[in-house]
Amino acid sequence: MATQETEKLGIKIVRNPPESKLSDLGVRSWPKWGCPPSNFPWTYSAKETCYLLKGKVKVYPDGSKEAVEIGAGDLVVFPKGMSCTWDVSEAVDKHYQFD
Repeated sequence: MATQETEKLGIKIVRNPPESKLSDLGVRSWPKWGCPPSNFPWTYSAKETCYLLKGKVKVYPDGSKEAVEIGAGDLVVFPKGMSCTWDVSEAVDKHYQFD
């Protein structure tokens, strides 16, 4: 199955990346972060790459009525300087790295 890479509202998403890509990036050794279902604003002071182990989130970039949906198995890149609101419907557990 081909890896699907999309970009929406400045957020890049790779759905179900192959394990080879994850190991090339060293994802499994990145720190982890999690949160329960919640809704909160967030601003990225640096570019963040994250890999969701579990969870379901709608991310609303400031000024947009549209959401970017991310979930378990997604490798996501948020650009530096983006302000957004996270609407977490299922508890999140993710690996992350700031550049």
